Amino acid sequence: MRLGWKGATGRKRMTEKTRIGFIGLGLMGQGMAANILRKDFGLTVMAHRNRAPVEALVAAGAAEAKSPREMAGVCDVIVLCVTGSPEVRAVIEGPDGIAAAARPLTVVDCSTSDPSITTALAESLATSGIVLVDAPLSRTPADAAAGTLDVMVGGAEADVARIRPVLECFAGRIVHTGPTGTGHTMKLLNNFLAMGYAALYSEALMLGRKAGLTPEVFDDVIRGGRMDCPFYQTFFRYVLERDRDAHRFAIRNAFKDMSYLAAYANASGAANPMGAAVRNAFAQAVGAGRGEDYVPMLSDFVAEANGMPQP
Repeated sequence: MRLGWKGATGRKRMTEKTRIGFIGLGLMGQGMAANILRKDFGLTVMAHRNRAPVEALVAAGAAEAKSPREMAGVCDVIVLCVTGSPEVRAVIEGPDGIAAAARPLTVVDCSTSDPSITTALAESLATSGIVLVDAPLSRTPADAAAGTLDVMVGGAEADVARIRPVLECFAGRIVHTGPTGTGHTMKLLNNFLAMGYAALYSEALMLGRKAGLTPEVFDDVIRGGRMDCPFYQTFFRYVLERDRDAHRFAIRNAFKDMSYLAAYANASGAANPMGAAVRNAFAQAVGAGRGEDYVPMLSDFVAEANGMPQP
């Protein structure tokens, strides 16, 4: 059976025989890949640290590749959901990477990456016939499993249209942000808002406790009011219920994203004092050895740093 594209022009359209590769089966990636497989695309996956998601997907009908190069030899589209730009470059440009296969295909980078690296990488890959589209994500691992993620997509109109059937496997909302690189820029701005809220909540809770206001009283005032939002609700599910899995996004990744934002601001010649303050909130937690904690647990760190034990 022939795998790949069909069409009369150079911009070929996707068919049910298109084979999709997926690298990065972490908290988000395993749900995304499972949804691609459920939509009857051929799927090839690759293990990194944890073999459990790979074995589950292979049992459900996926194939396994031993390297990105091997995957690129049999796939038409490869979705990446890794940590950031260094990991993306290693997967693509490494000695056994995607580019080493020397075969035209489309790479969809769903990681949260540095936009300047994304645009430079897209330009270099284009000379080899490889299209790079940035498609970072918003929402949670539960949404990845449910197929209801928000996706911000940067790329040419024709390229975005061609990969849309793959994105629709795991997305409830898809926003085309503009050319390649704009998806990752928008993702950094999205995370700036979210991590800014996390830093504000943590400091406000600490100051409230200094005044004798409990997290329960704080929540009674905020919940259902104008300052309530889904991010607030997941953050406070940890604060009030101590549910560690309420928002499974590591503090070290928040710090990484805010560092990318700082680099973007510097390259743009823009002053971003609020971004620096948010970045420092996470930098302090990482420096204290709390990088593997999840973002809502920043509230514990800020309380402890100000002489108050966990509630």
